[in-house]
Amino acid sequence: MPFDTAQIARLGGTWGAMGSLVASDGSANHPWLQRIARHPEPLRDLADAAHFICVLHGRHPGVVDYALDHARVSLERDWLEAAANAFSTERAYLVRIVAAAGPLPSTPGHSESEAAAQAQRHALDMLAQSDRAGCAAGAALALAIDWATIRAVLDAVAARLGLTVPVSTLPLAEETVSVVDALAREGAMERAMLFGAQQVFAQHRGLWDLLESRASARARA
Repeated sequence: MPFDTAQIARLGGTWGAMGSLVASDGSANHPWLQRIARHPEPLRDLADAAHFICVLHGRHPGVVDYALDHARVSLERDWLEAAANAFSTERAYLVRIVAAAGPLPSTPGHSESEAAAQAQRHALDMLAQSDRAGCAAGAALALAIDWATIRAVLDAVAARLGLTVPVSTLPLAEETVSVVDALAREGAMERAMLFGAQQVFAQHRGLWDLLESRASARARA
C-alpha cells in the first residue's frame, strides 16, 4: 500500500526533516481537500480536479520516470523502478477517469488556468530532471507520498462515474522511508532531496488553490 494520512502521522516523527515537511506542506493539509473529504462536492468540481491532475501527471514520461534516469544508488534506483511501474497503472486509471468525465466544465478564466497548470507541469519536469544528486529522487518521493491524497480525489470521481477503482501498487510506506533515510545520510543529498520534495508539494498546493478558485468562479457565474 502507498502512504495514507495515518501512516504519515505515525512515521512523521521518526524520519526526520522529510516527515516534518510532509506534515507541514503535504496535500493532505490543504483546506480545499479537507473540505471535499468531509462534504460531497458537485461532480463537475471533482471532474475538473481529475482533468487538471491529468495535466500534471497524466503524461509519460512523468516525474518518477525522469527521476529514474538520474538515480545514483541502487536502493534509490530499485524504489524508482517499482514506483515507475506502479505509476503506469495510475496514469492509465487517471486517463480513464478523464475520458469518462467528458469535457471540462465551463469556467471563467479557463485559459489562464490552463496556462498556470502547464507552467506547473513544466516546473515538475525540470525538478525531476535535475542533475543535482537527490533532487529528482526527492521530487519522486514527494509525489508518491502525496499520491495517497490525490488518489482519494480520483477514487471519488471514479465512484461517481461508476468506474472500477484499481488497487494501487505503489511502494510500501516502509520502503519509501528506507529510501529517505538512505539519502539523508549525506548532508548535501538530504538537502537536495528536501528541496525537490518541497517544490513538488508547493506545485501541488498551487494546483489545489487553482481548483478551489475555479470552483468558486463557477459557483458565482
